[in-house]
Amino acid sequence: MTLPWLVADVGGTNARFGLVSRPGGRPEAVAVLNVSQHHGLADAVAAYLADHAGGVRPGAACLAIAGPVEDDRYRLTNAGWSGSVKELGLRRAVLLNDFEALAFSLPHLAGDDLVPFGGPPPRARLPKAVLGPGTGLGVGGLVPAGRGWVPLPGEGGHVPVPAVTDLEMEIVRALRADGLPYVDAEHLLSGTGLPRLHRGLALVHGVASSKEAAEITASEITASEITASDDPLCVETVEVFLALLGGFASGVALTLGARGGVYLGGGVLPRLAARIPGSAFRARFETTAPALTDYVAAIATCLIVAEQPALTGAAAWLAQLSSNVELV
Repeated sequence: MTLPWLVADVGGTNARFGLVSRPGGRPEAVAVLNVSQHHGLADAVAAYLADHAGGVRPGAACLAIAGPVEDDRYRLTNAGWSGSVKELGLRRAVLLNDFEALAFSLPHLAGDDLVPFGGPPPRARLPKAVLGPGTGLGVGGLVPAGRGWVPLPGEGGHVPVPAVTDLEMEIVRALRADGLPYVDAEHLLSGTGLPRLHRGLALVHGVASSKEAAEITASEITASEITASDDPLCVETVEVFLALLGGFASGVALTLGARGGVYLGGGVLPRLAARIPGSAFRARFETTAPALTDYVAAIATCLIVAEQPALTGAAAWLAQLSSNVELV
């Protein structure tokens, strides 16, 4: 595959692009484009190449899409883009789900790329899981195969919300009565879900926060300066959010047998990095399945803080394809 390679991480809000000049290299000339300002993927790719890449024509591309992909076709779950990667007019272009690409980045993350917050250090050549709340809730996996790796796509964010406590169950009931007949994990564990979770708590408690629940944003709920004296409902929203996320992460770990570690990404959690260690996240992670507490307690949990990790994963996927690594 002729260099350079184009890599992309296309979400419901932003589309991130970069160029790879050598196999194994990190993406360069990285730029972030607003999805709402472009008519579709082909338009965004053309804008990036013209405005940020000097008009270069890539020899190959790997594009990570926040939604289902099948062969050459894609559909953004939380935006209106859909179509075929063939529309890009590139000599070779492959699609990955965005969390496949994020999963593929995991062996290439180390040191300051990760913040551990529970369990032993990650284990190298064992299955890994990655999940993260952004615009939606993404889930992916990575399993060793031969001398390489195989990423596992999925839409695990749409499983039922893992409500366990009486309060969590009351929140689900209140939201259903408020017009949401089915409450999945993404409905609460995402950037769009945080205001919904905030509203659910307001309904349960019969109270209002310092700002109307219908107007509050995820960034306002997660603002680091908010304390219980300022807005107890926002503080409780974050506490419930992290507890639910711990239970959800435990379910993903058990489903994938992710003894190599569970990694958390997405755009929401970096704003909560200081609150995760003191939250119920790890306790819920370890105790969701009482019969397997020892199994889950031996699994590392880490927050991904690397810059543009999905681009790193897309670049690593192209490097593995170009090297013809045997996966048996």
